[in-house]
This record gives sequence, C-alpha cells and structure tokens, in this order.
Amino acid sequence: MPETQTAAATGFQPLVVGLGGTTRENSSTEKVIRLVLNAAAEAGARIIQFSGPELAMPLYAPENAERCEAAEKLVATLRMADAVVIGSPGYHGGISGLVKNALDYTEDMARDERVYFDGMPVGCVATGAGWQGANNTLSALRAVTHSLRGWPTPLGIAVNSVEPVFGNDGTCINGGLEAQAKMMAQQLLAFIRQEPSIVRHRSVA
Repeated sequence: MPETQTAAATGFQPLVVGLGGTTRENSSTEKVIRLVLNAAAEAGARIIQFSGPELAMPLYAPENAERCEAAEKLVATLRMADAVVIGSPGYHGGISGLVKNALDYTEDMARDERVYFDGMPVGCVATGAGWQGANNTLSALRAVTHSLRGWPTPLGIAVNSVEPVFGNDGTCINGGLEAQAKMMAQQLLAFIRQEPSIVRHRSVA
C-alpha cells in the first residue's frame, strides 16, 4: 500500500526532521537532505528542515543549562520526530563541527521517555569534494546514529560534490541521486509503518 494511502487510512502523518548543511545557505548537503524530505512529503509525511545557518549555535556545554532559542527549537522538534535525516559535509574526513555541535544538543534528550533517537529510523547523508571524504563522513554519521540509539537506514547517501549534481537553479540533475533520495525516504517511512512498537512516539497533529 502506498505511504500516502497509509497516512490517509490511519490519520497519522509521521514527522520527518532533517538537519545539516554548512553555514552557507543552499549548500550541497542541505539540498540533498531536502531531496529526501521532499520525497517523504510526497509519500504522505510532514517534514521540517533545519539548515546549516539555523544550526549555528553556541558550543554545547553540558554544565550550562541555558539554551538559545535555536537550540530549544531544535531539541523540541527532534522530540516530536518519527524519523530523522542527518547530513554533513566531509571536513577533513569527518563530520563538520557545525553538525556535530547540533547533534551534541541531543544530550538534552538523555533522560526523556524516548532517549535520544531510540527506535527511530535515521537517514545519513554525506557530501565531499571526493569520494573518500564523503564515504568517511557517512561512516561517521552512521556511528553517531548508533550511539544515539537510532536505526540507520540500510541505504546511506554519499555524494561527490565535484561531479555535476545540481543545476544553477538548484534542481537535481543526477538521476541516480534522485533515486537514492526516494529510496531513503521509502525506507524511513517503511520502518515507521512496520515497527510501531519500536517507534513509540507518535506526533499526530
């Protein structure tokens, strides 16, 4: 049964939250995350995206309970999420400081009923100026997802940004990448549909 029919039949629209990118608006990473989110939306999900500039928050300090408005909004939204898409550019073969710092704020979810991303499907996206950096960053994102008790989708997306990926108008010109984005969205939503006992939180509007 198509995801759109499932959502209509149950009255439940899962919330898929995307986060990642660089401090530059419309970065390649941000665009790839948006591809996945848009595919999820077409399949009946609600989507919210936190792009790179929105993640430019103070360095996470566990001893300081004060949170900026952006951090409060991010954590509150992640608490409502049914699935997450995380994307990072490859900086020196690893996750960028911007994205890692944003993920560090999930420590505020350590004592929640649903700890961190426990039981949630998580799509991992990495971009880099070459395959080595992109693949290394993808592996790092999957490791962080495991540490946050999330379930990485079987498909992870690594993008070599040196190759033609997006046109001047921002549209995807790589058919393979577009297909991967749709597949990742399908895997996220299929997990939610098939494992309701694992995905305990339901963010029904």
